[in-house]
Amino acid sequence: MNRYDFNGRVAIVTGGGQGIGLAVAERILGSGGSVSAWDREQSLLDALDKKHGAGGKMQTLNVDIGDLVAVDRATAAVKDRFGKIDILINNAAIVGPNAPTWEYPPQAFMDVVHVGLVGTFFVSRTVVPHMIARNYGRIVNLSSVAGKEGNPNAPAYSSTKAAVLALTKSMGKELATYDIAVNAVTPAVARTTMALSQAPEFLKMLLSKIPRGRMLELSEASSMICWLATAENSFTTGAVFDLSGGRATY
Repeated sequence: MNRYDFNGRVAIVTGGGQGIGLAVAERILGSGGSVSAWDREQSLLDALDKKHGAGGKMQTLNVDIGDLVAVDRATAAVKDRFGKIDILINNAAIVGPNAPTWEYPPQAFMDVVHVGLVGTFFVSRTVVPHMIARNYGRIVNLSSVAGKEGNPNAPAYSSTKAAVLALTKSMGKELATYDIAVNAVTPAVARTTMALSQAPEFLKMLLSKIPRGRMLELSEASSMICWLATAENSFTTGAVFDLSGGRATY
């Protein structure tokens, strides 16, 4: 596995307590970086503290990214601890239930959008000025192949992830005159707790669409995401990188 150069870099990883977020956080940490892992599940953060806290490069914060006041406080806590913010991995999201659009629970729809889209906006809005001040930053937004193609019986998640792609492109253009890159990745279904909690028949449908014939592995996701977060990625911005195992058609 490649080792990326994150020496001296400070990263925020939302949803960093499990799944892709955890894999990215640990890879940055193992490559010399410092990480502030944000999550709503305190038990996951406690496990991270127990595993990595002694090294001094891991900070864990219980943050609801859908709460702008909480995001402001957490960002200030990262600055207080590490002095700067170089990298932002906007990973936190919720999937929501599976149902056709006309039967989808309205509150569930709003919850999915509020965490995955509004929360991504809140964190980006708060962190970006710190990057502008230092003329450096790397932002990677976690979208989904569902945001490109739309998954049946997942209208809230599909809509949210499509909007994340548009937000990525807007931010990429807005920040293009700085040494700040903003890109997105579009994973197919990955081997995460959140994905595996969905209905078995829904998972079977998702897997049937992947030419590779299997789920995305967390190490595969973290490899692409971490490269996008390095200083090496100095030109590409506002772009979308496929992690769909051949499913995506554009």
